[in-house]
Amino acid sequence: MGKLFGTDGVRGEANTELTPGLAFELGRAGAFVLTKQAKTAPRVLIAQDSRQSGDMLEAALTAGLCSIGAKVYRAGVMPTPAVAYLVRKFKLDAGVMISASHNQMQDNGIKFFNRDGFKLPDETENEIEALVNKIRENDDLPKPSGKGVGTVHKQEVEDYATYLLSTVPGLNLGGLKVVIDCANGATSYVAPPVFEKLGAKLTTLHNAPDGTNINENCGSTHMESLQAAVKAQKADIGIAFDGDGDRMLAVCENGELIDGDAIMAICGLHLKTQGKLAKDTIVATVMSNQGFECFCRDNGFHMYRADVGDRYVLEKMQQDGYCLGGEQSGHVIFLDHSTTGDGILTALQLLAVMVAKKTPLSKLAGVIETFPQVLLNATVPNHRKPELATNAEIQAAMREIETAMQGEGRILVRPSGTEPVVRVMLEGRNQQQIENFAKSLVQVIEKNLKS
Repeated sequence: MGKLFGTDGVRGEANTELTPGLAFELGRAGAFVLTKQAKTAPRVLIAQDSRQSGDMLEAALTAGLCSIGAKVYRAGVMPTPAVAYLVRKFKLDAGVMISASHNQMQDNGIKFFNRDGFKLPDETENEIEALVNKIRENDDLPKPSGKGVGTVHKQEVEDYATYLLSTVPGLNLGGLKVVIDCANGATSYVAPPVFEKLGAKLTTLHNAPDGTNINENCGSTHMESLQAAVKAQKADIGIAFDGDGDRMLAVCENGELIDGDAIMAICGLHLKTQGKLAKDTIVATVMSNQGFECFCRDNGFHMYRADVGDRYVLEKMQQDGYCLGGEQSGHVIFLDHSTTGDGILTALQLLAVMVAKKTPLSKLAGVIETFPQVLLNATVPNHRKPELATNAEIQAAMREIETAMQGEGRILVRPSGTEPVVRVMLEGRNQQQIENFAKSLVQVIEKNLKS
């Protein structure tokens, strides 16, 4: 069996790669590892996004959890960050989210949260994965019977919107035209009431999930319809969520994309002026633009680059006591408020800065000089990804590009942890040059690793 856990839980095509059998095994192993400290029957919250396969996987996962004796609390469709919050709120032993985030609807995923609402570190995921392997050979995990078998309960949750609103006390969006794109996903039922409660003149796109249309030409991976709506309606801001609601990207009043780097810069500078940016540091990733790094330096604070993945950003934040971090893709973590990225919460923090400064979003973001950047995907089967670092032709092509850029840019090539692709990123001062370099490198990678 190949490695199960990627950068954001276990993902795969539902019912072929991520099967009900695997979900059952993950339920057994996950419940055993995450609830060792429970003095009574462990209590586990389970939720899902709007994918059609979610019900199938929830049933199998729930069976696995109950087979260990867990009490399962079904929360239905809700954003991933809501799971992290509710586990803490109700002092549960663990949480599980069934979602493949921004992936297409045929994919799905399973990610675990510990009792403190944090995603699992590598060592805990490795322990669960080892147990799954052991279960397949000799399942000697507990098998309670009679009254020891787990039970399933409907979770009546406290209004998650109330918690989100509590992070921006006194915020009034009266007079602001706001367009949101819910990606036909988990935020469809939560986000509109939040923005309406704050008084925004709200237009909502793609908030009619039917199980098959999640992320379909909408949301944070397809910004075109949001950009068109913002310009057509002369809105002040557009906000796009992904399928499970743990990230967001924005569109300014001119219809231009505002990415995670810019959002962190805007919010980070505002926190710094208030004396609330812990240790005057923002944790970003190796994918963040050099322009963002220059912005931080010029404004008197630091940027630390972690590995790609919001879990690695969070680990650094916890380790060194930082309060703000995230990814260019829109995963932003405000650790004073949440233990994970939260798209709605991030949007509210960004809007709070706009209102406090009485400044259009384009002007707030305009202080950042962004270096041209190209990000392309090379299609590569998962089992061929390890060859990337050792393939002579690929490595030679990368060295040739680095030499040609003469220190005026950077190149980053890395396998995706969630999709069968290798991500190729080039950054430099000459847009046409880096586009050509990126395309040629993708061709070399696919030629050597695609079959």
